[in-house]
Amino acid sequence: MISVTRLNGSPIWLNALLIESVEESPDTYITLVTGKKIIVLEKSSEVIRLMKDYLSSIGVQGATIKFQQTEGSS
Repeated sequence: MISVTRLNGSPIWLNALLIESVEESPDTYITLVTGKKIIVLEKSSEVIRLMKDYLSSIGVQGATIKFQQTEGSS
C-alpha cells in the first residue's frame, strides 16, 4: 500500500498493484483498474516513486522491469 493525500488534506492508502495510470494536468489523477479516479496533492513523479518503492519492497519490481524490457524489444 502507498499513502497519498486527497485534495482536502486527508490521507488515503492505495493498493499500488491496482493503479492503472497516473496523470498530472495540473492536478494529479490516479486511475485504478476499477475505473475509479482519485485526485491527490502529490506530483505524479512522487506517486510513481512511491509505487516503485512499494513494488521493490514486495519483490515485484524486477519482474515488472523484465516484462517491460521484453515487451519493448520485439
